[in-house]
Amino acid sequence: MSPAGGVVGRTGGRLWQPWAVAGVAGVLYVVVGVLQWRSLEVPSWDLAIFTQLAKAYGSFSAPIVPIKGDGFNLLGDHFHPILVLLGPVYALFPSGLTLLVVQALLVAVSAWPLTALAVRRLGPVPGTVLGALYVLSYGIQGAVRTQFHEVAFALPLLAFGLCALLERRWRAAALWLAPVVFVKEDLGLLVAVLGLVMWWRGARRAGPGLALWGAAWFALATAVILPALNPRGQYDYADRLTVGDVLGDPLGTLAAVLGPGEKVVTVLLLVAAAGVLGVRSPILLAALPTLAWRFLGDVPFYWTWGWHYDAVLMPLAVAAMLDALGPRPVDDAADPPPAVVQRRRTALALGAAGLGVLLTAPGLPVADLLDGETWRPSPRAEAARAVLDTVPDGATVASDIGLLARLVPTTTALWSGTPDNPAPDYYVIDQEGSTWGGSPPPDAAAHAELKHPGTDYEIVLDTGGYQVARRVDGG
Repeated sequence: MSPAGGVVGRTGGRLWQPWAVAGVAGVLYVVVGVLQWRSLEVPSWDLAIFTQLAKAYGSFSAPIVPIKGDGFNLLGDHFHPILVLLGPVYALFPSGLTLLVVQALLVAVSAWPLTALAVRRLGPVPGTVLGALYVLSYGIQGAVRTQFHEVAFALPLLAFGLCALLERRWRAAALWLAPVVFVKEDLGLLVAVLGLVMWWRGARRAGPGLALWGAAWFALATAVILPALNPRGQYDYADRLTVGDVLGDPLGTLAAVLGPGEKVVTVLLLVAAAGVLGVRSPILLAALPTLAWRFLGDVPFYWTWGWHYDAVLMPLAVAAMLDALGPRPVDDAADPPPAVVQRRRTALALGAAGLGVLLTAPGLPVADLLDGETWRPSPRAEAARAVLDTVPDGATVASDIGLLARLVPTTTALWSGTPDNPAPDYYVIDQEGSTWGGSPPPDAAAHAELKHPGTDYEIVLDTGGYQVARRVDGG
């Protein structure tokens, strides 16, 4: 490090490679986000939910998210107080696209410290390659593909914290890693494991302190805060776990953890991302809490690698690889390996991580950039704009997920599938969307009247596969 805190290369000049990797990552994923927005791509309702949360924070309100239910406080769903940082940004740029850009920039920031440490330890070329492999990893691309989630805020905190851990800057490591508990409730256990790793490596005070901090916030969030803020007075995701079966049927639980095959593939891809050699590092143990709640759960898409759940594992994988490749601590026995052996080990690790990137590339955002169709706006863009123009500002509108995120900034948006919604002023249906699963899509007015008996709606717009129904019974 330079006296001013900048990263300095072996020749005394400042490293440019980390800035290049981070810059390319930022531009790359901002472009992906903009293209997703233009193409009306909607993998789930999550972007709309987080946009509604950001809207609330931007107006200095509690994170009430009507999409989840009447008066639903999203801090009773997952514990993510760090998302209050979205408020000022959203107030300046009130759009769901803003969240996609924020996520892209958080990925870019996280790439900087990991690339910088890799360049210092491995050299300019392999270090830059490792930074690029992190940016292109399936966990990062999966998070970008599924659009904004709170775990994006964990990436830079983990990246800076893990780099400080590897350099034995215990106080800095603890300060970077401690706020991760405010990203999502389960990450308290990840932080606790990293605290134990720090203790094992010699941080006799900071390590146990961080471990206790992480475990305490996990317990407090899941047992107290989430049930207190949840409308049903519970932690909604506890019943998705089969932890109670561990004592009653340990062998059956072990078999469930190891199967079906999606779980094995997820683990193998993590091992590849860590360059295989990374399994030697205790840092990779911090992945176990995340893998445990996913694999013990009864939700199949938790098991696979294509969603955002692997994003927080990618900084761990890179840090574990760097840890395994050295330099080894002085008290860790053997002398440093000869240069030729070190080069071979580095090539093996980078090759394994690169193979993981190649195997998972099809269908992920970066590979899709090679398809000309990705760059074309949706042919339904004009129809979507007509829908937004038809629903007046301030109205209450129920919608399927198709245009839900776009309706949030100017209306009180409800998801049409949420039970016990109040009868809205308007009802929007995307008849070409995935909501209907191949079944004939309903008429918007008839569907609204069926959902809300005693009301009357009329179709006021029918274009491009979208229908808008307006309530006309004076309710």
